[in-house]
Amino acid sequence: QAIQAINGYSNMSAEEFTNIIFQKIDVNNDGELTLEEFITGVEKDEDLMELITKSFDLSNVLKVIQNG
Repeated sequence: QAIQAINGYSNMSAEEFTNIIFQKIDVNNDGELTLEEFITGVEKDEDLMELITKSFDLSNVLKVIQNG
């Protein structure tokens, strides 16, 4: 629910969101993301950068708070 509130995608579960990130940037496929892998992966993937940027847009969280 928190992921959905933050990123505004009510049709995407937290698991789906996490799986997308791992598929795109876990370059050595070890099932873990280092900070370096995460930063490098996000910088190289425009779609993921947009998704992450939207995720940090807290306007959706404010709407949820305001609407109770």
